[in-house]
Amino acid sequence: MPAPSVLVVDPHSASADAAREALGRRVSVHACETLQEGLDRLRSGRWSAVVLSLDLPAVDLELVARMVESGVDAGALVLTAARPTMQLMVEASRLGVLGVLVSPPEPGELAALLREVFAAEEVVPLAGVAEDGDGDATVGGSPAMLEVFRMVGRVAPSSATVLILGESGTGKEMVARAIHRNSTRSAGPFVAINCAAIPENLLESELFGHEKGAFTGAIARKIGRWERAQRGTLLLDEIGDMSLALQAKILRAVQEREIERVGGEERIPVDVRVVAATHRNLRTAIAEGSFREDLYFRLAVVTLELPRLRDRGPDLELLAQYFVARHAAQYGRQIRGIARSVFERFREHDWPGNIRELRNVTERAVLMAHGSVLLPDHLPLDQLRAAAAAPAAADDAPLAGYSPDLNLAEVERLHIREVLRRVGGHMGRASEVLGVHRNTLTRKVREYGLEGSASPDL
Repeated sequence: MPAPSVLVVDPHSASADAAREALGRRVSVHACETLQEGLDRLRSGRWSAVVLSLDLPAVDLELVARMVESGVDAGALVLTAARPTMQLMVEASRLGVLGVLVSPPEPGELAALLREVFAAEEVVPLAGVAEDGDGDATVGGSPAMLEVFRMVGRVAPSSATVLILGESGTGKEMVARAIHRNSTRSAGPFVAINCAAIPENLLESELFGHEKGAFTGAIARKIGRWERAQRGTLLLDEIGDMSLALQAKILRAVQEREIERVGGEERIPVDVRVVAATHRNLRTAIAEGSFREDLYFRLAVVTLELPRLRDRGPDLELLAQYFVARHAAQYGRQIRGIARSVFERFREHDWPGNIRELRNVTERAVLMAHGSVLLPDHLPLDQLRAAAAAPAAADDAPLAGYSPDLNLAEVERLHIREVLRRVGGHMGRASEVLGVHRNTLTRKVREYGLEGSASPDL
């Protein structure tokens, strides 16, 4: 294997000096001060990286594009310019340029940019990572997930009602879709409704539909989601956030297999398989009187409990590879692998947002990466550190203002306020930490008068 080498094409000798200082003795640096000399050297050898100055006459992005299209073995391409602009950086990124630095580059900046090219650490390749029909739901090999896969395989062909339990972001809807896709109803529709995302006064109409004139604004008949799921599957997501009054109507629809539209008297037969999901502990909710026990037993014919991401061991690495490969294909990034140190950072994080949070973190990292290897530098490290620090801080000190004399609602208000403070008012981040849907959190923030603790632009 040839020794790593870098070609510096720049009229300023300081650029070659910076490359030598940045890369040390283990990388050979060759300097050219004219474009023609640089092109001759470029064609005559194989290079790990090329540092090209846009200050040279006749050097522009059109030349860079021709170099990329010609397929010359230039390795990673770094551009330098006396006055880089935002437009230049955007267009260079589209061409696959690793980065644009001010000329002559600072050795530290150049070293950081080329770190992935000469990284001595192990790189985990993305080869063989592919998406199948069930997406996130089928990625994993931990004992807990293998048991979920086995249960899905057993229950999917039946028409049994299924209750899926798990923290927010663990993939409950993906598993519900996998159940539908592998059932005898797969040719029918899959209809999902998030019971926490729709205001209570509209949820009944969304579920069961309404007749014309049923209420102010009902100017025409509306078919609800239960009817739209005919001969298919209906996912009642976050059913634990539903009111007791509506739970009674859900129970009747599941038991009798018929519904009535709001404002109507006709009983409409429905052939629908119901899958329900929630992040709440429904047995606790039953004990507290906020969830009907008869509805629980009607829904929990088969119960699937999805593990937290932090409890899935090696699945974290598999899911990260899967998401990076998917996002790289989505955004046209030529990423071939992930540095092993990235997984070390991932294992240090608690992942309160579970798979959803990992998906967002890897998407951001892919967008920040310009080379072929995903590095820790591409991760939103501040976000990961903040999330890791929040639980530790909560353990070290009691909740400010807490007293055993407070009722449950007052304690909940204090807790939401404290979480919002720790995440800088970021509603999306707070909903992940609290394990509730963002719409549920928004409603509680208004209910408890905490609008001032949340960022107004989030």
